[in-house]
Amino acid sequence: MRHLIIASTSTIYGGKPLEYLLDELIGFYEDANEILFIPYARPSGISHDDYTNKIANAFKPIDKTVRGIHEFENPTKAIAQAKGIYVGGGNTFVLVNQLYKNNCLEALRTAVNNGTPYLGTSAGSNVCGLTMHTTNDMPIVYPPSFKTLGLVPFNINPHYLDPDTDSTHMGETRETRIKEFHKFNTQPVVGLREGSWLEVKDNSIQLKGIPDARIFEYNTEAYEIGTSTHLNELK
Repeated sequence: MRHLIIASTSTIYGGKPLEYLLDELIGFYEDANEILFIPYARPSGISHDDYTNKIANAFKPIDKTVRGIHEFENPTKAIAQAKGIYVGGGNTFVLVNQLYKNNCLEALRTAVNNGTPYLGTSAGSNVCGLTMHTTNDMPIVYPPSFKTLGLVPFNINPHYLDPDTDSTHMGETRETRIKEFHKFNTQPVVGLREGSWLEVKDNSIQLKGIPDARIFEYNTEAYEIGTSTHLNELK
């Protein structure tokens, strides 16, 4: 059975990394004592080793060990043998570029479709969609393609922010940017606010967490969906 948690963020305000998800992750990774962590999205400021150690500390409360994919000689083999996978946040362009470079996209898709539980946060969630076009990140590298895993039949916009009515900022809102995307593309976009996630079980897709999500469809007014709503028909 396919099982994914596609979360807006790893850390909500005032909390520790993954703290708000830990109760979910106990059952999610029930059969995985060791988690394969993919730290490719971090371009600078923290090494892959340091990033992996940070995530290892986050998993200690639920007694899971963590190994970074960069510790393995063969990354695709590491993915194939993993009992649980976590792809962390950072810059989506950097993440996708490295996944292509190491031939990991197809390996990830195969592993997930074969039942390996997959947790993604931020950039790691972006790559679950059809393409990475709706990332919030700057294109600091140029990946071979913007096509990603296609594990859900739409795009994702993590860290979705509503317009601030008290702000004097005159730049584009997140909603404006997604509407611009729909001038050239037709697939839906799910705006995931902080503290929310999508749980995928086989072909069932359900919104979890506290905040509502905002849905953008081609030639349709954006609308809100509440927690526990299923998105199976969104495509």
